[in-house]
Amino acid sequence: MFIPRKILEKKLLNLLIDDIGQGDLTSSILLPESLNAKAEIQVKQDGVVAGIEEAIILVESLSLKLLTYILDGSEVSKNQIIMSFSGDAKTILSIERTILNILSRMSGITTITNQIIKKLRASKLDTKLAATRKTVPGLNYFDKKAVFIGGGDTHRMNLADMILIKNNHIALAGDIQKAIRIAKKRTSFCKKIEVEVKEINEVMIAAEAGAEIIMFDNFSIKEIKEAVHLLKKEGYYGKLLLEASGGINFTNFMDYASAEVDIISLGELTHSVKSLDMSLKIIKIN
Repeated sequence: MFIPRKILEKKLLNLLIDDIGQGDLTSSILLPESLNAKAEIQVKQDGVVAGIEEAIILVESLSLKLLTYILDGSEVSKNQIIMSFSGDAKTILSIERTILNILSRMSGITTITNQIIKKLRASKLDTKLAATRKTVPGLNYFDKKAVFIGGGDTHRMNLADMILIKNNHIALAGDIQKAIRIAKKRTSFCKKIEVEVKEINEVMIAAEAGAEIIMFDNFSIKEIKEAVHLLKKEGYYGKLLLEASGGINFTNFMDYASAEVDIISLGELTHSVKSLDMSLKIIKIN
């Protein structure tokens, strides 16, 4: 994933502005002017790190000198030092929480994504693992990038990525067939059309109407297998993509991935993030 450095810098500075508010009161009271320091960031548990690029841009944008010891996507061990930076002590302390939040949250997402991907591949499954749009407002880019670094699929980055016809769209359009017909008529050739189905009897309706992706929303394993069997019987299996979504979690994802779908999407990747524990420590004062 790539966006120009200046745009990414702006996103990061907005996060920092939100945390600093009217200023770092504690540091401004306790620390003298022109005090320089060196700090290290250490991971407190094993995992896979993400957010290194973001940390570099944020630190350098504030005129601090930086050394990084790993790249995004690197596996790390407990107590490993991943970077150090030096410069104005007040600046270092004022960005401490923001930089740790970015690194620890992104690394937590990347770690669990990578763990799931490894289990899927170890079982010889090519099923894609996708995120959802259940992200924290303002952190969508960072959350999705963390999934990508971990080996997962970002799914839609935003509402403009593709046509995803959900139950409320269908209710307002009239029915599945009408919704797909309108979408196929008005949508650019470069955008896929996905349809969310909630019952088995809607699967063939969506397939026959021309959906390119069918999302089984909150289907049980048994229902997905029945839907797959029906699509095979009617000659549609393999001609469109199948996605399982809803009710999938870190304990049952293998069952869904084994149900002959192409994609499983997990909201838990981003809406229930367990951050990778990290800390920042001042190691030198000048």
